[in-house]
Amino acid sequence: MKLTEIHIYQHDLPVKNGPYTMANAQVWALDSTLVKLVADNGLVGWGETCPVGPTYAESHSAGARAALSQMAPGLIGTEALPLPLHRRMEGLLNGHNYAKAAVDIAVHDLLGKYLGVPVCSLLGGAATDKVPSYYATGVGEPDEIARLAREKLAEGYPRLQIKVGGRPVEIDIETIRKAWEVVKGSGMRLAVDGNRGWTTRDALRVSRECTDVPFIMEQPCNTIEDLQKIRPQVSHGIYMDENSTSLNTVISAAGTGLVDGFGMKVTRIGGLHPMRAFRDICEARNLPHTCDDSWGGDIIAAACTHIGATVRPNLLEGVWLAAPYIEGNYDPENGIQITDGHIDLPTGPGLGILPDEGRFGAPVASF
Repeated sequence: MKLTEIHIYQHDLPVKNGPYTMANAQVWALDSTLVKLVADNGLVGWGETCPVGPTYAESHSAGARAALSQMAPGLIGTEALPLPLHRRMEGLLNGHNYAKAAVDIAVHDLLGKYLGVPVCSLLGGAATDKVPSYYATGVGEPDEIARLAREKLAEGYPRLQIKVGGRPVEIDIETIRKAWEVVKGSGMRLAVDGNRGWTTRDALRVSRECTDVPFIMEQPCNTIEDLQKIRPQVSHGIYMDENSTSLNTVISAAGTGLVDGFGMKVTRIGGLHPMRAFRDICEARNLPHTCDDSWGGDIIAAACTHIGATVRPNLLEGVWLAAPYIEGNYDPENGIQITDGHIDLPTGPGLGILPDEGRFGAPVASF
């Protein structure tokens, strides 16, 4: 089975009740890029990548489409298998994992349809058919975050992520404490996500003033050097998010004991093929982690859910989806949703998503 056609689409995803606020950005709408692969047997696979603007990470939507257009002519005729496809992409373009991930997700969808199995089976097999999710609040006022904590606890979410940073650290400390008063004793886990927005001074102060609140710090500071500096001084676990840009970085961070876990994005690391290796590295080192992405519609949501379902349950911190923040689904019948804080694993072959292609308009590029 070889690739004969590649089509690239652009699609806008407005944010409900925007903006969604993080330490370094406000998001009103997302510019998603979709990839449609067609094989010589007529089967079709879909992929997606959706950077959160140009400042969250070293990625942006126009860059994704440029990178895909650069690689696409050289991918025609390639075997529709993850390993040879990744090797071919590496030979055609250096870096740009977030663009390569869209092709990777699409080829997993295509291969699953060819074999008649769900993507999770290609990744080693599901450990559950009901995958835990978590809710990320955005940066907000302390009382508003406490209200959201109460609401999401009632909805059944097993984990709450509180966005902090980009403001006086005293407000972040008040926010953490008010949220903890709501969830204390409930079993809901708490993560505090700085999105690189704290200085090392702020991270140390938060940990020292909240020693009685059990949370993990997710990417509190900007660089790996910052994490190395605060690591021996904080009393809370540290998870790496934005800095975990490759398997090489993950291996180093896990092997040196720099972090206690990861917030990992499927498209950041290059797709489901490298994500499978990441999962196994974390299991070998007994490190909890998420399996999610920065944003996106049903295609990314399905990919994250499939890989999340294969993680050893006591190491899975959850799969974050953009679904609660955006309107509608690509697939009106099988669209991915969160119910009672969990996601039902899609059951169809491949990703289990059949997008309504008419939603995307004409391709911006075809090969």
